[in-house]
Amino acid sequence: MSQKHTHFSSRLGFILSMMGIAVGAGNIWRFPRIAAQNGCGAFILLWLCFLFLWSIPLIIIELSIGKLTQKAPIGAIIKTAGKKFSWAGGFITLVTTCILAYYSVIVGWGISYFYYSMSGEILLGKDFSQLWETHYHSTIPLWSHVISLSLAYLIIRKGIVGGIEKCNKVLIPAFFFCTLCLFIRAVTLPGASQGIKQLFAFNWSSFANYRVWVEALTQNAWDTGAGWGLLLVYAGFASKKTGIVSNGAITAFCNNLVSLIMGIIVFSACASLDGSGALQLKEGIGSSSTGIAFIYLPELFTRLPGGDYITMLFSSIFFLAFAMAALSSMVSMLFLLSQTLSELGIKKYLAELSATLIAFILGIPSALSLTFFTNQDNVWSIALIVNGLIFIFASLTYGLRSLKEKVLLSVPNDIQLHKLFDYVVKYLLPIESITLLGWYFYESLFYADGNWWNPISTFSLSSLLLQWFTGFIILWALNQRLYLEYTRNN
Repeated sequence: MSQKHTHFSSRLGFILSMMGIAVGAGNIWRFPRIAAQNGCGAFILLWLCFLFLWSIPLIIIELSIGKLTQKAPIGAIIKTAGKKFSWAGGFITLVTTCILAYYSVIVGWGISYFYYSMSGEILLGKDFSQLWETHYHSTIPLWSHVISLSLAYLIIRKGIVGGIEKCNKVLIPAFFFCTLCLFIRAVTLPGASQGIKQLFAFNWSSFANYRVWVEALTQNAWDTGAGWGLLLVYAGFASKKTGIVSNGAITAFCNNLVSLIMGIIVFSACASLDGSGALQLKEGIGSSSTGIAFIYLPELFTRLPGGDYITMLFSSIFFLAFAMAALSSMVSMLFLLSQTLSELGIKKYLAELSATLIAFILGIPSALSLTFFTNQDNVWSIALIVNGLIFIFASLTYGLRSLKEKVLLSVPNDIQLHKLFDYVVKYLLPIESITLLGWYFYESLFYADGNWWNPISTFSLSSLLLQWFTGFIILWALNQRLYLEYTRNN
Protein backbone atom coordinates (compact mmCIF):
# COMPACT_ATOMS: atom_id res chain seq x y z
CA MET A 1 0.00 0.00 0.00
CA SER A 2 1.56 3.21 -1.09
CA GLN A 3 0.68 5.09 2.06
CA LYS A 4 1.11 2.30 4.62
CA HIS A 5 3.27 4.38 6.97
CA THR A 6 0.64 7.10 7.20
CA HIS A 7 -1.90 6.98 10.02
CA PHE A 8 -5.03 8.89 10.92
CA SER A 9 -3.93 11.77 13.13
CA SER A 10 -6.47 11.08 15.89
CA ARG A 11 -9.17 8.68 17.04
CA LEU A 12 -11.78 11.33 16.22
CA GLY A 13 -10.44 11.57 12.68
CA PHE A 14 -10.61 7.79 12.32
CA ILE A 15 -14.18 7.56 13.67
CA LEU A 16 -15.40 10.46 11.51
CA SER A 17 -13.76 8.88 8.47
CA MET A 18 -15.50 5.58 9.21
CA MET A 19 -18.72 7.53 9.65
CA GLY A 20 -17.96 9.08 6.29
CA ILE A 21 -18.01 5.58 4.81
CA ALA A 22 -21.28 4.66 6.48
CA VAL A 23 -23.31 7.88 6.55
CA GLY A 24 -24.47 8.96 3.14
CA ALA A 25 -27.02 8.20 0.46
CA GLY A 26 -27.83 4.87 2.09
CA ASN A 27 -29.35 6.70 5.05
CA ILE A 28 -31.10 9.53 3.22
CA TRP A 29 -32.04 8.23 -0.19
CA ARG A 30 -32.19 4.45 0.25
CA PHE A 31 -33.39 3.59 3.77
CA PRO A 32 -36.80 5.38 3.72
CA ARG A 33 -37.90 3.92 0.38
CA ILE A 34 -36.61 0.41 1.10
CA ALA A 35 -38.36 0.42 4.48
CA ALA A 36 -41.59 1.66 2.89
CA GLN A 37 -41.58 -1.01 0.21
CA ASN A 38 -40.72 -3.89 2.55
CA GLY A 39 -43.17 -3.90 5.42
CA CYS A 40 -42.04 -0.86 7.44
CA GLY A 41 -42.11 -2.10 11.04
CA ALA A 42 -41.28 -5.72 10.20
CA PHE A 43 -38.44 -4.58 7.97
CA ILE A 44 -37.06 -2.28 10.69
CA LEU A 45 -37.14 -5.08 13.27
CA LEU A 46 -35.19 -7.41 10.97
CA TRP A 47 -32.88 -4.56 9.99
CA LEU A 48 -32.05 -3.97 13.66
CA CYS A 49 -31.50 -7.69 14.24
CA PHE A 50 -29.10 -7.87 11.32
CA LEU A 51 -27.13 -4.99 12.85
CA PHE A 52 -26.07 -7.39 15.62
CA LEU A 53 -26.21 -10.65 13.67
CA TRP A 54 -24.46 -9.49 10.50
CA SER A 55 -23.09 -5.95 10.30
CA ILE A 56 -21.25 -5.52 13.62
CA PRO A 57 -19.55 -8.96 13.55
CA LEU A 58 -18.61 -8.45 9.90
CA ILE A 59 -17.32 -4.92 10.58
CA ILE A 60 -15.09 -6.29 13.35
CA ILE A 61 -13.77 -9.00 11.02
CA GLU A 62 -13.20 -6.55 8.16
CA LEU A 63 -11.46 -3.98 10.37
CA SER A 64 -9.30 -6.69 11.94
CA ILE A 65 -8.14 -8.03 8.58
CA GLY A 66 -7.47 -4.49 7.40
CA LYS A 67 -5.42 -3.56 10.45
CA LEU A 68 -3.51 -6.85 10.25
CA THR A 69 -2.65 -6.76 6.55
CA GLN A 70 -2.66 -3.02 5.77
CA LYS A 71 -3.70 -3.93 2.25
CA ALA A 72 -6.57 -3.38 -0.18
CA PRO A 73 -8.94 -6.36 -0.75
CA ILE A 74 -6.77 -8.41 -3.14
CA GLY A 75 -3.68 -8.19 -0.95
CA ALA A 76 -5.70 -8.69 2.23
CA ILE A 77 -7.33 -11.88 0.95
CA ILE A 78 -4.00 -13.23 -0.34
CA LYS A 79 -2.40 -12.68 3.09
CA THR A 80 -5.27 -14.30 5.00
CA ALA A 81 -6.82 -16.91 2.68
CA GLY A 82 -3.95 -17.64 0.32
CA LYS A 83 -2.95 -17.01 -3.28
CA LYS A 84 -5.62 -19.34 -4.69
CA PHE A 85 -8.24 -16.80 -3.65
CA SER A 86 -6.78 -13.67 -5.22
CA TRP A 87 -9.91 -13.60 -7.38
CA ALA A 88 -12.07 -13.25 -4.24
CA GLY A 89 -10.32 -10.02 -3.29
CA GLY A 90 -10.88 -8.92 -6.86
CA PHE A 91 -14.60 -9.66 -6.55
CA ILE A 92 -14.86 -7.48 -3.44
CA THR A 93 -13.23 -4.68 -5.42
CA LEU A 94 -15.54 -5.32 -8.39
CA VAL A 95 -18.70 -5.07 -6.26
CA THR A 96 -17.62 -1.83 -4.61
CA THR A 97 -16.49 -0.37 -7.95
CA CYS A 98 -19.86 -1.13 -9.57
CA ILE A 99 -21.64 0.49 -6.62
CA LEU A 100 -19.27 3.47 -6.89
CA ALA A 101 -20.24 3.91 -10.55
CA TYR A 102 -23.93 4.54 -9.82
CA TYR A 103 -23.31 6.03 -6.36
CA SER A 104 -21.51 8.90 -8.07
CA VAL A 105 -24.76 9.62 -9.90
CA ILE A 106 -26.57 9.93 -6.55
CA VAL A 107 -23.95 12.40 -5.33
CA GLY A 108 -24.55 14.29 -8.55
CA TRP A 109 -28.27 14.47 -7.81
CA GLY A 110 -27.45 16.13 -4.49
CA ILE A 111 -25.14 18.61 -6.21
CA SER A 112 -27.81 19.42 -8.82
CA TYR A 113 -30.48 20.00 -6.18
CA PHE A 114 -28.09 22.19 -4.23
CA TYR A 115 -27.82 24.32 -7.37
CA TYR A 116 -31.60 24.32 -7.84
CA SER A 117 -31.96 25.52 -4.24
CA MET A 118 -29.33 28.24 -4.46
CA SER A 119 -30.63 29.55 -7.78
CA GLY A 120 -34.26 29.59 -6.62
CA GLU A 121 -35.31 27.16 -9.36
CA ILE A 122 -36.63 24.83 -6.69
CA LEU A 123 -39.34 27.42 -5.94
CA LEU A 124 -40.60 27.79 -9.52
CA GLY A 125 -44.07 26.31 -9.65
CA LYS A 126 -43.23 24.21 -6.60
CA ASP A 127 -44.09 21.03 -8.51
CA PHE A 128 -41.27 18.94 -7.14
CA SER A 129 -42.41 15.73 -8.77
CA GLN A 130 -42.23 17.39 -12.18
CA LEU A 131 -38.84 18.91 -11.33
CA TRP A 132 -37.51 15.44 -10.55
CA GLU A 133 -38.96 13.98 -13.77
CA THR A 134 -37.42 16.78 -15.82
CA HIS A 135 -34.09 16.42 -14.03
CA TYR A 136 -33.45 12.74 -14.57
CA HIS A 137 -34.70 12.81 -18.18
CA SER A 138 -32.05 15.42 -19.04
CA THR A 139 -28.26 15.21 -19.41
CA ILE A 140 -27.75 17.06 -16.12
CA PRO A 141 -27.17 13.80 -14.15
CA LEU A 142 -24.30 12.98 -16.52
CA TRP A 143 -22.56 16.31 -15.95
CA SER A 144 -23.12 16.19 -12.21
CA HIS A 145 -21.67 12.65 -12.31
CA VAL A 146 -18.52 14.22 -13.75
CA ILE A 147 -18.46 16.91 -11.06
CA SER A 148 -18.89 14.45 -8.18
CA LEU A 149 -16.08 12.21 -9.44
CA SER A 150 -13.83 15.21 -9.97
CA LEU A 151 -14.36 16.32 -6.36
CA ALA A 152 -13.64 12.82 -5.06
CA TYR A 153 -10.50 12.65 -7.18
CA LEU A 154 -9.20 15.93 -5.78
CA ILE A 155 -9.76 14.67 -2.22
CA ILE A 156 -7.97 11.33 -2.62
CA ARG A 157 -5.07 13.12 -4.31
CA LYS A 158 -4.42 14.82 -0.95
CA GLY A 159 -3.97 11.49 0.83
CA ILE A 160 -5.44 9.87 3.92
CA VAL A 161 -4.78 12.72 6.39
CA GLY A 162 -4.63 15.84 4.24
CA GLY A 163 -7.57 14.80 2.09
CA ILE A 164 -9.87 12.14 3.52
CA GLU A 165 -9.55 12.82 7.26
CA LYS A 166 -9.65 16.60 6.91
CA CYS A 167 -12.63 16.34 4.55
CA ASN A 168 -14.65 14.15 6.93
CA LYS A 169 -13.96 16.40 9.91
CA VAL A 170 -15.98 19.06 8.08
CA LEU A 171 -18.54 17.07 6.09
CA ILE A 172 -19.88 14.74 8.79
CA PRO A 173 -20.53 17.33 11.56
CA ALA A 174 -22.16 19.62 8.98
CA PHE A 175 -24.45 16.81 7.88
CA PHE A 176 -25.43 15.96 11.48
CA PHE A 177 -26.33 19.58 12.22
CA CYS A 178 -28.55 19.88 9.14
CA THR A 179 -30.22 16.55 9.89
CA LEU A 180 -31.03 17.61 13.45
CA CYS A 181 -32.66 20.84 12.21
CA LEU A 182 -34.76 18.91 9.69
CA PHE A 183 -35.79 16.32 12.26
CA ILE A 184 -37.09 18.96 14.67
CA ARG A 185 -39.14 20.60 11.92
CA ALA A 186 -40.42 17.33 10.42
CA VAL A 187 -41.83 15.89 13.66
CA THR A 188 -43.66 19.15 14.41
CA LEU A 189 -45.49 19.20 11.06
CA PRO A 190 -49.27 18.69 11.14
CA GLY A 191 -50.02 15.02 10.60
CA ALA A 192 -46.41 13.95 11.14
CA SER A 193 -47.50 11.44 13.77
CA GLN A 194 -49.40 9.48 11.11
CA GLY A 195 -46.25 9.13 9.07
CA ILE A 196 -44.28 7.95 12.09
CA LYS A 197 -47.00 5.42 12.90
CA GLN A 198 -46.82 4.08 9.35
CA LEU A 199 -43.03 3.79 9.52
CA PHE A 200 -43.27 1.58 12.60
CA ALA A 201 -46.53 -0.18 11.65
CA PHE A 202 -46.17 -3.92 12.16
CA ASN A 203 -47.55 -6.66 9.91
CA TRP A 204 -46.68 -10.27 10.73
CA SER A 205 -47.30 -11.40 7.15
CA SER A 206 -44.25 -9.41 6.03
CA PHE A 207 -41.99 -12.01 7.65
CA ALA A 208 -43.11 -14.54 5.03
CA ASN A 209 -41.76 -12.34 2.23
CA TYR A 210 -38.19 -13.30 1.27
CA ARG A 211 -37.43 -9.81 -0.04
CA VAL A 212 -38.06 -8.28 3.38
CA TRP A 213 -35.32 -10.47 4.88
CA VAL A 214 -32.87 -9.97 2.02
CA GLU A 215 -33.49 -6.23 1.83
CA ALA A 216 -33.11 -5.89 5.63
CA LEU A 217 -29.67 -7.49 5.51
CA THR A 218 -28.46 -5.70 2.38
CA GLN A 219 -29.76 -2.36 3.65
CA ASN A 220 -27.82 -2.83 6.89
CA ALA A 221 -24.73 -3.59 4.84
CA TRP A 222 -25.49 -0.48 2.78
CA ASP A 223 -25.98 1.56 5.95
CA THR A 224 -22.93 0.46 7.88
CA GLY A 225 -20.43 -0.22 5.09
CA ALA A 226 -20.07 -3.87 6.17
CA GLY A 227 -18.57 -6.05 3.45
CA TRP A 228 -17.66 -3.28 1.03
CA GLY A 229 -13.92 -3.46 1.73
CA LEU A 230 -13.89 0.24 2.60
CA LEU A 231 -13.43 -0.29 6.33
CA LEU A 232 -10.71 -2.79 5.49
CA VAL A 233 -8.69 -0.14 3.66
CA TYR A 234 -9.19 2.58 6.29
CA ALA A 235 -8.22 0.18 9.09
CA GLY A 236 -4.82 -0.17 7.43
CA PHE A 237 -4.20 3.47 8.31
CA ALA A 238 -5.32 3.18 11.95
CA SER A 239 -2.71 3.51 14.69
CA LYS A 240 -1.71 0.47 16.76
CA LYS A 241 -3.62 1.86 19.76
CA THR A 242 -6.90 2.15 17.85
CA GLY A 243 -9.57 -0.20 19.22
CA ILE A 244 -11.36 -2.15 16.52
CA VAL A 245 -14.38 -3.40 18.47
CA SER A 246 -15.36 -0.13 20.17
CA ASN A 247 -14.83 2.07 17.12
CA GLY A 248 -16.60 -0.37 14.83
CA ALA A 249 -19.61 -0.59 17.15
CA ILE A 250 -19.80 3.20 17.58
CA THR A 251 -19.81 3.66 13.81
CA ALA A 252 -22.55 1.06 13.28
CA PHE A 253 -24.83 2.36 16.04
CA CYS A 254 -24.51 6.03 15.07
CA ASN A 255 -25.10 5.24 11.43
CA ASN A 256 -28.27 3.22 12.05
CA LEU A 257 -29.55 6.00 14.29
CA VAL A 258 -29.11 8.41 11.36
CA SER A 259 -31.11 6.05 9.13
CA LEU A 260 -33.99 5.93 11.62
CA ILE A 261 -33.97 9.72 11.92
CA MET A 262 -34.05 10.10 8.14
CA GLY A 263 -36.89 7.59 7.94
CA ILE A 264 -38.89 9.62 10.46
CA ILE A 265 -38.16 12.83 8.54
CA VAL A 266 -39.26 11.45 5.17
CA PHE A 267 -42.36 9.63 6.47
CA SER A 268 -43.41 12.69 8.48
CA ALA A 269 -43.05 14.88 5.40
CA CYS A 270 -45.00 12.45 3.21
CA ALA A 271 -47.87 12.14 5.69
CA SER A 272 -48.07 15.87 6.27
CA LEU A 273 -47.69 17.18 2.76
CA ASP A 274 -49.63 14.86 0.51
CA GLY A 275 -52.47 12.51 1.27
CA SER A 276 -51.15 10.09 -1.35
CA GLY A 277 -47.51 10.69 -0.52
CA ALA A 278 -47.09 7.94 2.04
CA LEU A 279 -48.97 5.47 -0.18
CA GLN A 280 -46.81 6.38 -3.15
CA LEU A 281 -43.68 5.93 -1.08
CA LYS A 282 -44.86 2.53 0.11
CA GLU A 283 -45.88 1.22 -3.30
CA GLY A 284 -43.00 2.77 -5.20
CA ILE A 285 -45.15 4.19 -7.98
CA GLY A 286 -43.12 5.27 -11.00
CA SER A 287 -39.80 7.01 -10.61
CA SER A 288 -40.70 8.53 -7.26
CA SER A 289 -39.55 5.39 -5.47
CA THR A 290 -36.00 6.32 -6.46
CA GLY A 291 -36.37 10.09 -6.27
CA ILE A 292 -38.57 10.23 -3.17
CA ALA A 293 -36.09 12.24 -1.09
CA PHE A 294 -35.90 14.78 -3.91
CA ILE A 295 -39.68 15.18 -4.11
CA TYR A 296 -41.02 15.31 -0.55
CA LEU A 297 -38.12 16.90 1.31
CA PRO A 298 -38.15 20.04 -0.85
CA GLU A 299 -41.87 20.25 -0.10
CA LEU A 300 -40.99 20.07 3.58
CA PHE A 301 -38.81 23.16 3.23
CA THR A 302 -41.73 25.18 1.85
CA ARG A 303 -43.54 24.64 5.18
CA LEU A 304 -40.85 26.38 7.17
CA PRO A 305 -41.85 29.80 8.52
CA GLY A 306 -40.10 32.75 6.91
CA GLY A 307 -41.14 32.49 3.28
CA ASP A 308 -39.10 31.74 0.19
CA TYR A 309 -35.83 32.93 1.69
CA ILE A 310 -35.98 30.36 4.50
CA THR A 311 -37.09 27.68 2.03
CA MET A 312 -34.08 28.37 -0.19
CA LEU A 313 -31.75 28.52 2.81
CA PHE A 314 -32.78 25.21 4.38
CA SER A 315 -33.09 23.47 1.03
CA SER A 316 -29.58 24.63 0.10
CA ILE A 317 -28.16 23.53 3.44
CA PHE A 318 -29.81 20.12 3.28
CA PHE A 319 -28.83 19.22 -0.26
CA LEU A 320 -25.32 20.51 0.34
CA ALA A 321 -25.15 18.29 3.43
CA PHE A 322 -26.62 15.39 1.45
CA ALA A 323 -24.02 15.83 -1.28
CA MET A 324 -21.22 16.13 1.28
CA ALA A 325 -22.28 13.05 3.24
CA ALA A 326 -22.65 11.00 0.06
CA LEU A 327 -19.36 12.39 -1.24
CA SER A 328 -17.56 11.22 1.91
CA SER A 329 -18.77 7.66 1.21
CA MET A 330 -17.89 7.93 -2.45
CA VAL A 331 -14.36 9.10 -1.62
CA SER A 332 -13.72 5.88 0.30
CA MET A 333 -14.92 3.78 -2.67
CA LEU A 334 -12.67 5.63 -5.11
CA PHE A 335 -9.80 5.36 -2.64
CA LEU A 336 -10.27 1.58 -2.42
CA LEU A 337 -10.12 1.19 -6.19
CA SER A 338 -7.06 3.43 -6.50
CA GLN A 339 -5.26 1.55 -3.69
CA THR A 340 -6.02 -1.75 -5.41
CA LEU A 341 -4.59 -0.52 -8.71
CA SER A 342 -1.57 0.88 -6.87
CA GLU A 343 -0.87 -2.49 -5.22
CA LEU A 344 -1.02 -4.11 -8.66
CA GLY A 345 1.88 -1.96 -9.84
CA ILE A 346 0.30 1.20 -11.22
CA LYS A 347 1.93 4.42 -10.02
CA LYS A 348 -0.08 6.25 -7.39
CA TYR A 349 -1.10 9.26 -9.48
CA LEU A 350 -2.01 7.06 -12.45
CA ALA A 351 -3.93 4.68 -10.18
CA GLU A 352 -6.02 7.57 -8.83
CA LEU A 353 -6.69 8.92 -12.31
CA SER A 354 -7.45 5.45 -13.71
CA ALA A 355 -9.86 4.70 -10.86
CA THR A 356 -11.72 7.93 -11.57
CA LEU A 357 -11.97 7.21 -15.30
CA ILE A 358 -13.19 3.64 -14.66
CA ALA A 359 -15.92 4.91 -12.32
CA PHE A 360 -16.93 7.57 -14.84
CA ILE A 361 -17.26 5.16 -17.76
CA LEU A 362 -19.16 2.54 -15.74
CA GLY A 363 -21.47 5.22 -14.34
CA ILE A 364 -22.54 6.74 -17.66
CA PRO A 365 -25.46 4.30 -18.26
CA SER A 366 -26.79 4.89 -14.73
CA ALA A 367 -26.61 8.64 -15.24
CA LEU A 368 -28.63 8.42 -18.45
CA SER A 369 -31.13 5.67 -17.55
CA LEU A 370 -33.01 5.30 -14.29
CA THR A 371 -33.93 1.74 -15.29
CA PHE A 372 -30.27 0.79 -15.64
CA PHE A 373 -29.51 2.60 -12.38
CA THR A 374 -32.18 0.58 -10.55
CA ASN A 375 -30.84 -2.66 -12.01
CA GLN A 376 -27.32 -1.90 -10.80
CA ASP A 377 -28.56 -1.06 -7.31
CA ASN A 378 -30.41 -4.38 -7.16
CA VAL A 379 -27.56 -6.51 -8.55
CA TRP A 380 -24.63 -5.13 -6.60
CA SER A 381 -26.30 -4.36 -3.27
CA ILE A 382 -27.22 -8.06 -2.96
CA ALA A 383 -23.63 -8.94 -3.92
CA LEU A 384 -22.57 -7.39 -0.60
CA ILE A 385 -23.76 -10.65 0.99
CA VAL A 386 -21.21 -12.51 -1.15
CA ASN A 387 -18.55 -10.02 -0.07
CA GLY A 388 -19.44 -10.79 3.53
CA LEU A 389 -18.99 -14.51 2.89
CA ILE A 390 -15.54 -13.84 1.45
CA PHE A 391 -14.46 -11.92 4.55
CA ILE A 392 -15.87 -14.67 6.79
CA PHE A 393 -14.01 -17.32 4.79
CA ALA A 394 -10.76 -15.34 4.97
CA SER A 395 -11.02 -14.91 8.75
CA LEU A 396 -11.73 -18.61 9.30
CA THR A 397 -8.94 -19.70 6.94
CA TYR A 398 -6.43 -17.46 8.68
CA GLY A 399 -7.78 -18.48 12.07
CA LEU A 400 -10.07 -16.48 14.33
CA ARG A 401 -7.84 -17.08 17.34
CA SER A 402 -4.76 -15.76 15.53
CA LEU A 403 -6.69 -12.78 14.20
CA LYS A 404 -7.97 -11.89 17.67
CA GLU A 405 -4.56 -12.32 19.31
CA LYS A 406 -2.69 -10.21 16.76
CA VAL A 407 -5.26 -7.44 16.36
CA LEU A 408 -8.08 -7.36 18.90
CA LEU A 409 -6.20 -8.39 22.04
CA SER A 410 -3.28 -6.08 21.24
CA VAL A 411 -5.36 -3.10 22.42
CA PRO A 412 -6.05 -3.77 26.14
CA ASN A 413 -8.45 -0.84 26.56
CA ASP A 414 -10.74 -2.03 23.79
CA ILE A 415 -13.96 -4.00 24.36
CA GLN A 416 -13.16 -7.69 24.77
CA LEU A 417 -15.26 -10.08 22.72
CA HIS A 418 -17.21 -12.94 24.29
CA LYS A 419 -16.65 -16.50 23.06
CA LEU A 420 -20.09 -16.25 21.49
CA PHE A 421 -18.51 -14.05 18.81
CA ASP A 422 -16.58 -17.05 17.46
CA TYR A 423 -19.77 -19.09 17.07
CA VAL A 424 -21.50 -16.17 15.35
CA VAL A 425 -18.70 -15.91 12.78
CA LYS A 426 -18.19 -19.66 12.31
CA TYR A 427 -21.80 -20.74 12.10
CA LEU A 428 -24.45 -18.03 12.20
CA LEU A 429 -23.05 -15.64 9.58
CA PRO A 430 -22.46 -18.33 6.92
CA ILE A 431 -25.82 -19.98 7.57
CA GLU A 432 -27.85 -16.76 7.40
CA SER A 433 -26.07 -15.48 4.29
CA ILE A 434 -26.31 -18.76 2.35
CA THR A 435 -29.93 -19.25 3.44
CA LEU A 436 -30.97 -15.76 2.39
CA LEU A 437 -29.17 -16.01 -0.96
CA GLY A 438 -30.76 -19.40 -1.62
CA TRP A 439 -34.17 -18.09 -0.62
CA TYR A 440 -33.70 -15.05 -2.84
CA PHE A 441 -32.69 -17.15 -5.85
CA TYR A 442 -35.62 -19.53 -5.41
CA GLU A 443 -38.25 -16.85 -4.96
CA SER A 444 -36.81 -14.80 -7.82
CA LEU A 445 -37.92 -17.55 -10.18
CA PHE A 446 -41.49 -16.38 -9.55
CA TYR A 447 -40.77 -12.67 -9.23
CA ALA A 448 -41.08 -9.99 -11.91
CA ASP A 449 -44.05 -11.64 -13.65
CA GLY A 450 -42.14 -14.83 -14.47
CA ASN A 451 -39.53 -12.85 -16.36
CA TRP A 452 -36.63 -14.26 -14.33
CA TRP A 453 -34.86 -15.64 -17.41
CA ASN A 454 -34.66 -12.27 -19.20
CA PRO A 455 -31.14 -10.82 -18.67
CA ILE A 456 -32.25 -7.29 -19.55
CA SER A 457 -35.17 -7.24 -17.11
CA THR A 458 -34.45 -4.87 -14.21
CA PHE A 459 -35.07 -7.24 -11.30
CA SER A 460 -34.63 -10.61 -13.01
CA LEU A 461 -32.50 -13.35 -11.48
CA SER A 462 -30.91 -13.88 -14.88
CA SER A 463 -29.63 -10.30 -14.97
CA LEU A 464 -28.10 -10.65 -11.52
CA LEU A 465 -26.44 -14.01 -12.17
CA LEU A 466 -25.16 -12.95 -15.59
CA GLN A 467 -23.34 -9.96 -14.13
CA TRP A 468 -22.06 -11.84 -11.08
CA PHE A 469 -20.76 -14.84 -13.00
CA THR A 470 -19.19 -12.70 -15.72
CA GLY A 471 -17.17 -11.04 -12.97
CA PHE A 472 -16.42 -14.39 -11.28
CA ILE A 473 -15.19 -16.04 -14.48
CA ILE A 474 -12.96 -13.14 -15.54
CA LEU A 475 -11.42 -12.79 -12.08
CA TRP A 476 -10.94 -16.55 -11.71
CA ALA A 477 -9.15 -16.63 -15.07
CA LEU A 478 -6.93 -13.77 -13.91
CA ASN A 479 -6.28 -15.28 -10.47
CA GLN A 480 -2.62 -16.19 -11.07
CA ARG A 481 -1.95 -12.88 -12.81
CA LEU A 482 -3.43 -10.94 -9.89
CA TYR A 483 -1.26 -12.86 -7.43
CA LEU A 484 1.93 -12.38 -9.47
CA GLU A 485 1.33 -8.65 -9.96
CA TYR A 486 0.59 -8.23 -6.26
CA THR A 487 3.71 -10.10 -5.10
CA ARG A 488 5.89 -8.32 -7.66
CA ASN A 489 4.87 -4.90 -6.39
CA ASN A 490 4.57 -5.43 -2.63
